[in-house]
Amino acid sequence: MNPSARTVLRICAAAIAAASLAMPLSAWSQAFPSKPVKLLTQFAAGSGGDVLVRIVASATADVMGQPVVIENRPGAGGALAAELAARAAPDGYTLLAATPGTHVTRVFLVRNSSFDPVKDFTPITAVGETPTVIIAHPSVPVNSFKELLGYAKANPGKLSYGTSGIGSPHHLSAEQIKMLTGVEMVHVPYKAGAQAMLDVITGQIPLSYSIIAPAMPHIKSGKVKALVTVRSKRAMWLPQIPTVGEMVPGFDAPASWTGLFGPANLPAPILRRVNGDVVRAMRQPETTKKINDAGFEVIGNSPEEFAALIKGQIELTGRIVKAAGIKPTD
Repeated sequence: MNPSARTVLRICAAAIAAASLAMPLSAWSQAFPSKPVKLLTQFAAGSGGDVLVRIVASATADVMGQPVVIENRPGAGGALAAELAARAAPDGYTLLAATPGTHVTRVFLVRNSSFDPVKDFTPITAVGETPTVIIAHPSVPVNSFKELLGYAKANPGKLSYGTSGIGSPHHLSAEQIKMLTGVEMVHVPYKAGAQAMLDVITGQIPLSYSIIAPAMPHIKSGKVKALVTVRSKRAMWLPQIPTVGEMVPGFDAPASWTGLFGPANLPAPILRRVNGDVVRAMRQPETTKKINDAGFEVIGNSPEEFAALIKGQIELTGRIVKAAGIKPTD
């Protein structure tokens, strides 16, 4: 190759490089996604959260034009999946489906976390929320939340309730109810809320906090009684059951949402693209119905709204944890 040809090639290469550097981020995002997107989840295959994530992933893949491949990484309270997502490249091809367990309560309950729940992630959207109900064994002599409060006040420390663990949204809700009403009940933490619910069904414990989907068949069959929905808005599946917020002024339940995150520093155009595709997919009537049938309500908020939701819940959780004297672990 003669010198003049080499010079021309160098000039062309330099021009291409310069053009690439000058290309706006929006141009890069137009090419996204050009390959399958991996979605890490903290849920075990077949669990309620896994069902929700698979519904959303399938619908999003249709909108996005690329497969969304789910990788289940349960364990360590969601930390295994979160660690992998935090270390991934911020290119939109590795996302995380997570809950307040990794992004809210972990701030206060884990002293030496391997990742920062706030700084190491980019909130994309809250996908869905599953309401919580307080259920009771039929032998418990109350049929409403008002009666429960009266009975508990008259019999302090005689009633026990199960939750999905210390520092879980269910436990924090119970502590807030205690703070606002003065009721004294014994907390029985379980490794999983499903086991607490089963122990209510069999009469091992009188009460438990349960997400609504697995509890509904037992409520309908009469094996348990639904006393109250643990938030301010009534649940679409139990519109006749009042809420804690209706009867306890100042109650603000830590929500049980499932949300999507990217690694920190996810480029804004890619963030907008993923958010837009996911929200559009969830709001399709057939997808919304599937999500509702799985026991979840669709949220689909903006990244800014989701970040504000997390910030507010961290502040609320901090107040509850401090008042309840809940200590972090290593």
